[in-house]
Amino acid sequence: MLTIDGLQYSNWSREIFEQMHAGGVSAVHATLVYHENTRETLSRFGDWNRRFEQHSDLIMPVYEAEDIQAAQETGRIGIFFGAQNCSPIEDDIDMIEVMRRLGLMIMQLTYNNQSLLAAGCYEAEDSGVSRFGRQAIAEMNRVGMIIDMSHSSERSTLDAIELSSRPVIISHANPASFHPAKRNKSDRVLKAISESGGLLGFSVYPFHLKDGPDCTLESFCNMVADTADLMGIDHIGIGTDLCQGQPQSVLDWMRNGRWSKEMDFGEGNKSNAGWPRPLSWFKDNRDFPGIIEGLRQKGFNESEIEKIMGLNWLNQLKIGTKPLQ
Repeated sequence: MLTIDGLQYSNWSREIFEQMHAGGVSAVHATLVYHENTRETLSRFGDWNRRFEQHSDLIMPVYEAEDIQAAQETGRIGIFFGAQNCSPIEDDIDMIEVMRRLGLMIMQLTYNNQSLLAAGCYEAEDSGVSRFGRQAIAEMNRVGMIIDMSHSSERSTLDAIELSSRPVIISHANPASFHPAKRNKSDRVLKAISESGGLLGFSVYPFHLKDGPDCTLESFCNMVADTADLMGIDHIGIGTDLCQGQPQSVLDWMRNGRWSKEMDFGEGNKSNAGWPRPLSWFKDNRDFPGIIEGLRQKGFNESEIEKIMGLNWLNQLKIGTKPLQ
């Protein structure tokens, strides 16, 4: 079964790539950067070029959706890149096309905070999409870079959907009706995402789930079923937000970047300062078959499961990453 994970940021190694292979993973949206500037982003591309060279029997780069099929045919995992912030383009709109040509297929407009493009989900005031953001959205549409609003505020997300001529996605989050984390999304946003032709990737990051690390697979699959009723089966997928083997320093970088001298606790809960205890049913990429079986037990048919596990993501990449004529 085609299996595409819509977001990971693991401590990449051959062991992890082998686990992907063992779990039947076809392709992964790998976070390239969080707060890195343009020059640092180029170095992250360089890091991945070395990985592709060293592990060419297991992984290959994805520059367009068709590359995922090529990866499958050669028994490898396709890796496609996204940015969890707009920092790679700094204040230069020309960098959008440059980054897309290098392989950046997805970019979030914000990461929790206000950016030059839009407001993040942790800001007290939701200013919506900025003047620069409007220009950036049009340019992203033109060059075939998918707009991701996973860490953005409500108004900014709705603005982006209205302004974009192409589908907008939320690569990794859950419905706020399931668990009221700041990062999770309202039914209004989810309906707007589906109406735009976009997609929600369900997160298995414990802080985004009801009961946290104790969330059961049954509870997760109930959430998937409820969201399918809300958004439609063609607009949901998986975006695990798996951060496997990462040290505390990486979590600090995600949350603090260079903007804060103090630890940012994300959801405002100091108990969330460290990495959460993993779910019993999803610890690494080898556990994807368990999600498939859980969806079967919930009553999804094989066609629906294929859409959730990968076909919907593949469709998004086909639609959203072709440059406009």
